[in-house]
Order: sequence, then structure tokens, then C-alpha cells
Amino acid sequence: MIAVALALGASLSWGVSDFVAGLKSRSLSVVAVLAVSQPAGLALVGAALLVWGGQAPTAGEAAWAAAAGAVGLLALASFYRGLAAGAMSVIAPVAATAAAVPLAVGVARGERPTALQAAGVALALVGVVLASREPVEEALGGSRLAAGFGFAVLAAIGFGFFFVAVDVAGDGGAGVLWVTLSLRSASLALVLLAALVVRPRLPRDPGTLAALVAVGALDMSANALFAAASTRGLVSVVSVLASLYPVVLVILARTLLGERIARAQQAGVVLALAGVALISVGG
Repeated sequence: MIAVALALGASLSWGVSDFVAGLKSRSLSVVAVLAVSQPAGLALVGAALLVWGGQAPTAGEAAWAAAAGAVGLLALASFYRGLAAGAMSVIAPVAATAAAVPLAVGVARGERPTALQAAGVALALVGVVLASREPVEEALGGSRLAAGFGFAVLAAIGFGFFFVAVDVAGDGGAGVLWVTLSLRSASLALVLLAALVVRPRLPRDPGTLAALVAVGALDMSANALFAAASTRGLVSVVSVLASLYPVVLVILARTLLGERIARAQQAGVVLALAGVALISVGG
């Protein structure tokens, strides 16, 4: 029961964090959003490391963690941009199909997916296709690619390879907090470099700053909750519960923003989420 509560807490934290970040990305540049939220997350990890510690990574593990941080940052930037450009109810479930990427990497290495995982991939693909098309005005007829869909696909691919790199980084027994610190340090370095090049307009009002700090804190809290859940319960169960974060985001978008999508897209969202769940539990 504790593992279930922790996994659901991770899902809730990720969903709220992504919703706020996507919303703020509609009025601020993605670089500005990351420039404030990433340091907040890193500070939280650093504080946790001082309290709990753990085994430091080797040079090779740190390199993989840094690579994960770089790929994860690009995926996060694409995700936030997609949330800002399109319907959150579509973007989030499509990005969640990242779960299929580690499965594909495993197949390339000679592993064989279970029947549930294969069914999950099929459902996710059908769901993505349905969710990707949004109707145009009745006078014109037909449909078009949903706004922000390309960013959602890039995010899914990036998040998928992020999972793979993090898994490799932790294979040698390095502490979760140390791996997280390594990848966050790498991602923050890239954010600062991007900020120097782009020179985005950074927010100054306390409300916006507090919201972006909360984004970073919630994101890191979700990582910690998921790590704790995976050590206390079955990974096949907690991974599915934690992957429900798009549901949180969809509920917030419909409740607070009044967001509505076409019925075919609604069916696609359901199929995509069902596919993600099967891929996760099938392992």
C-alpha cells in the first residue's frame, strides 16, 4: 500500500509540474522556464544527497548520467514547447509513449517482448495516430496534424533514450541521488549555455518565479517518490501507476483551461495511455 501511495504521489507531482511548466511556456520562452526550474531541482537533489548520501558513480556511470541529462533536457524542452503550442490533453499522452523506446532498444539487443508489451505497442501506435489528427473548421472539412504533435513525438523519443541512459548509469550500483545529481548538473550546464546564447527574458514577478521553482521542486520530488516506490513494491505495478501523470495533466487542462478535443482524439488518448500501461506491466 505504501508503494502504491508513493507511485501515485510521483504521478501527481509530475502531472502538476508539467501542467504549470506548459502553462508558463505559453508566456515565457522554454529556455526561461528551464533556467529557473532546473536550478531549483538541482538544489533539492543536493540537499537530499547531504542527508542520505549513497554510492558515488564511477567515471563511466557519471558519463552515462550526463548523457541522460543532456537527452532528457532536450526532451523536456520539446515537451514544454508542445504543451505550450497544442492541446495538453493530446501532447501529454503522446509523450508518455516514451515507454516504447526502452522496449525497442531491448529488442535490438536480442530481447523478446511479452505478448502484453507487443499489444501495448500496437495500442499506443494506434492511439498516437488517432490523437495526432485534429479537425479543421467545418467549412473546410478534413483534418490536420495537431498543433505541437511534432514536439510531443520528439519528447517521447528523448524521454525514452533518457530512461535507457539512466538505467545504464545505475547498473553499477551508483546511488540514485548521485546519478540524479550528475544528470541534473549536465542539464543545468546546457540550460545556462542556452541562456547565454538566447538571452531570454527572465521572469521577475514573485508569483511566476515561485511557480517555476515549484516546477523544479515537484519534478525532483516525483523522481524521489518513484525511486522510493520501486524499492518498496513491484516495479511492474509502480511503473504503471507513476505513468498515469498524463491523466493528471489532462484533468487539470480540462478543469482549469476548459480544454476540449475531438472524440477521435479522445479515443486516441485512451488507447495511447492503455498502451503505455501494458508496456509497463508487461515487463
